[in-house]
Amino acid sequence: MATGKTTKRAVPPSLPFKTSAHLRSEREIAAFIEAMLEDGDARMVPIALRTVAEAIGGMAVLAERTGLSREALYRTLSAKGNPRLDTLAALLHAFGLRLTVRAANPQRAARHRVSA
Repeated sequence: MATGKTTKRAVPPSLPFKTSAHLRSEREIAAFIEAMLEDGDARMVPIALRTVAEAIGGMAVLAERTGLSREALYRTLSAKGNPRLDTLAALLHAFGLRLTVRAANPQRAARHRVSA
């Protein structure tokens, strides 16, 4: 029986998870934004939008698609950012999405339906 030192195999370091690398289609981007909105934390909106901006090629690409300056986008999509509705609409349009509204509780909405 051989005795002696044991050597550990070199384990490659793990890489950090980058959400933006997994957002490859408009459907995936829409699902990501919808999940973020369902969480209900408004502070996450700019961070999620910045993640999507990274997925489509970065702030320069987003600036070109929206007509907004990169500086304005960095400011708006910072952790302290608070995008206005017109900015949000422009960003969603650049991502190939649009803003829609639906009843949070469909059963309650059916009871309060407005007749024309």
